[in-house]
Amino acid sequence: MLHLRAVCPAERTEEALRVLGQEPGVAHLVVHRGAAVAPPGDLIEADIAREAADDVMDRLCGLDIDRVGGITLAELDTALSDAADRAEAAAPGEGADAIVWQELLSRTGEESRLNVTFQAFLTIACLLASVGVITDSPVTIVGAMVVGPEFGPLAAISVGLVLRRWDLLRRAALALGVGFPLAVLVTAGVTLLSQAIGLLDVTQFRAGREVDFVYQVGWYSLIVALLAGAAGMLAMTSAKSAALVGVFISVTTVPAAGYAVVAAVVGDWSRAGESVGQLAVNLLGIVVAAAVVLAVRHRGRRLNGLGRPLSRG
Repeated sequence: MLHLRAVCPAERTEEALRVLGQEPGVAHLVVHRGAAVAPPGDLIEADIAREAADDVMDRLCGLDIDRVGGITLAELDTALSDAADRAEAAAPGEGADAIVWQELLSRTGEESRLNVTFQAFLTIACLLASVGVITDSPVTIVGAMVVGPEFGPLAAISVGLVLRRWDLLRRAALALGVGFPLAVLVTAGVTLLSQAIGLLDVTQFRAGREVDFVYQVGWYSLIVALLAGAAGMLAMTSAKSAALVGVFISVTTVPAAGYAVVAAVVGDWSRAGESVGQLAVNLLGIVVAAAVVLAVRHRGRRLNGLGRPLSRG
């Protein structure tokens, strides 16, 4: 179940209540007259079955409540209520399969921003990857995969392409286009410093074999990237977000960038080039597969008559 709060101008409250009252997937409908201060109006609250939320959000946005008031959705961990059980049973489909498109736009929009936190995580992930390469440690490489935040912008690019949200696409492209070069530059500086003080043993790097999978690009690299992109988008558009951890561990985006830096510092340009190729294959494969999955699901939404323009809020 999801909890909805809508700040609604008084003159549109009855229309909003009618929309919510007609939806069988809605329970616990409450209105607080005059409770909203900024913007002024009424506060409407309701619990909604996830599979009914997208339709409800579309209809409320059709009343321009998202523009003249405000709408928020929050996940409910527990709902002990016969009315809530009836609402979930009456709503068509399964909650785990339902997409709340406004939620998806909000989530990908937030995770695709170039900010200090995103840059810090990406830089730390690249540094971890470089350490894993230098020490020939697969465990450290896996740690870098988990820490890397790059799937957010990649998912946002897919969403932007499918929904034609060019603002989202530009924002995500900026995050990757600026974030990766900055992370690589910092990692290169730290790697050069490690070499200068004797921490980086070139002989050890060239002899390492445990992490060779990071730069060895091939058909399986593309296959894994496609599968990961599909799984990642399924996780983001459903209630199975825990599966994203597996997506992070399955692709070698950040590790490939870290390997390329270390290889370039020691003058192994062949491995550096292959690592860059691995990075490109992974980025492209994830975006393509995620976009295909999203396009199929969006087509189903349009066939169901829910193809209204999505809010740019």
